[in-house]
Amino acid sequence: MSEELNNSQMVEQYDVVVVGGGAAGLSAAVTLGRALRSVLVIDAGEPRNAPATGVHGFLSRDGINPRELLALGRAEASQYGAEVVAGTVVAARSTADPTAGAELAFEVDLADGRTVDARRLLVTTGLTDVLPDIDGIKERWGRDVLHCPYCHGWEVRNKAIGILGSVPMALHQTMLFRQWSPNITLFLNDVVEPTEEEWEQLAARSITVVDGKVRSLDVTDDALSGVVLASGKVIPVEAVVTGPRLQARSAVLESLGIPSVVHPMGVGTHVEVTPQGATSMPGVWAAGNVTDLTGQVMASAASGVMAGAAINADLMVEETRLAVDAARLSAVSR
Repeated sequence: MSEELNNSQMVEQYDVVVVGGGAAGLSAAVTLGRALRSVLVIDAGEPRNAPATGVHGFLSRDGINPRELLALGRAEASQYGAEVVAGTVVAARSTADPTAGAELAFEVDLADGRTVDARRLLVTTGLTDVLPDIDGIKERWGRDVLHCPYCHGWEVRNKAIGILGSVPMALHQTMLFRQWSPNITLFLNDVVEPTEEEWEQLAARSITVVDGKVRSLDVTDDALSGVVLASGKVIPVEAVVTGPRLQARSAVLESLGIPSVVHPMGVGTHVEVTPQGATSMPGVWAAGNVTDLTGQVMASAASGVMAGAAINADLMVEETRLAVDAARLSAVSR
């Protein structure tokens, strides 16, 4: 990946600047590059799934290392003329003349002082997993501390799995992971309070329930071996499932006046968009986990393709309008 923009690039106006070089951003860049658009992808190099050993549920690429997938994506985007550079975008703003019929335009500011211009923006900055404040969770995250059964369930099938009560959806996670293992323990952690009906469900599925606050995780030979309660008691497990709070990385969008809102499922914050990724601000799109908190990698890639196609169509409409205006003006002047 290029490390910096040279001077000639800095004064150029791209058709589209994509903020974020994950599956969504790179898929959009491929789509736009194939549409003969000039595209710049600015990537901070902080993929959410970096701790994971493999990407799952991605047809033809199941198990691929996340960074290898991104390297392949950058190569494909570059093949179609897209530029991919390292950098952190801190803000963006509209520079369009407010008069009726003016072309949309934006400036994008990077942390190192660089600025680039764009006709359209696509923000694919993803989300941050805000983990429970329990010793060992962060260090084991993406390895044997997990959250998604469809991402990791196969890898821990038939193992002793502990479900950490940290979010309201812990009981839902418990029932889901029971599909992959008969050895499930739910740690209430002074957070989860099952209803009568839920106690009946837990008993019917032979799920062990442990009361009391969780203090930390026990690790042996670099492998998770147990959950430590505040009492000091250790419950043996081989994997732990927790539900992080999912927080959209929405600072760039918020600098444009596009807010993040609480997700309807109560799992965190996201940015609302149309089915094709358009935000509330003309000329600005968003795709991937910044809008879809529960989307897996393939879903994020698909949303990038959709947004890329929508942006290209929007540019086409503007170019057609400008061409018609120019033709009318030429006809009047003759």
